[in-house]
Amino acid sequence: MFDFLKKKFKKFEDALEREVEKTEVAEDTERDRQVEQKVESELEKQLELEKQLGSDTAAGTKLRMSEKKLDELLWDLEMGLLEADVALPVVEDIKKTVKRQLPAMASRKPGEAVRATLKKAIANILSASEENFWTFVQESDKPVVLMFVGVNGTGKTTSIAKLVHQLQERDYTCVMGACDTFRAGAIEQLQQHADNLNVKLIKHDIGSDPAAVAYDAIQHAKAKYKDIVLLDTAGRMQTNINLMDEMKKIRRVADPDKIIFVGDALTGNDAVEQAKRFNQVVPIDGIILNKVDADAKGGAALSIAYTIGKPLLFIGNGQEYDDQIVFTPEWMLQRLFD
Repeated sequence: MFDFLKKKFKKFEDALEREVEKTEVAEDTERDRQVEQKVESELEKQLELEKQLGSDTAAGTKLRMSEKKLDELLWDLEMGLLEADVALPVVEDIKKTVKRQLPAMASRKPGEAVRATLKKAIANILSASEENFWTFVQESDKPVVLMFVGVNGTGKTTSIAKLVHQLQERDYTCVMGACDTFRAGAIEQLQQHADNLNVKLIKHDIGSDPAAVAYDAIQHAKAKYKDIVLLDTAGRMQTNINLMDEMKKIRRVADPDKIIFVGDALTGNDAVEQAKRFNQVVPIDGIILNKVDADAKGGAALSIAYTIGKPLLFIGNGQEYDDQIVFTPEWMLQRLFD
């Protein structure tokens, strides 16, 4: 998982550490030359010089290198991150943080300093992903209405079923709404999950108004005192104006507490661009990113929340109902650096 991205970070660490060590050797050589020149005639000055050189090292010369060389290494890092499908704004933020924070780590060994600086940069990026979904559910008035959006093939319906399973484990009652009225297969798939999970599914005939399904699902939840309403909308490309307008209508009717975008990690920057476009049409409140277990690059998981400024709530790492976990920055940092 994230193997490609991990290799890019490791390559940068190794290159920067080698450059730091080269700089240290050059400084040590120069210091020895100066000492040798003075050793016979100026013993006291020599001792003072060595003392001064020692204090300089303690103060941070271990990480001293030319600005040009550091920029070259950061350029290599930038190219590696872009190759790993990391969005450009994220790459720029990482570079700025590394350049700003690296001197402050000078008291550490070079390898430790580089890694600590990178981890701090990534943690800063991932801070946009933090939100406690379960606290939100607990504190919200019931029923809580969740509307799920995304393009075809990202695993949106399966993500809804997984979330129902997680909610049931916390003793919440649920009802699902089949707002994808364009495909019979979509309703059948959701019905299968509803049967497996013993959850009521509100559905209408093929071709009926999706907003009407959403309305009926919410009314059913109110009448039966259900806690959570989960609305499955039709998968649509962000360029389909008619379907995007219909999504806005569902939002107006349902007035959801959260609109959750479901993306596919394997599509890399496409997932980021899709999330940005959906967020422009119906403001997204959170993200579920699927197929993270199969994503060797990791760019989407690192970029998507930062790019649109909305939290990454869950990640899907398999097809079973238990294969969806709460996303935390610590989870990704561990996989990138440990």
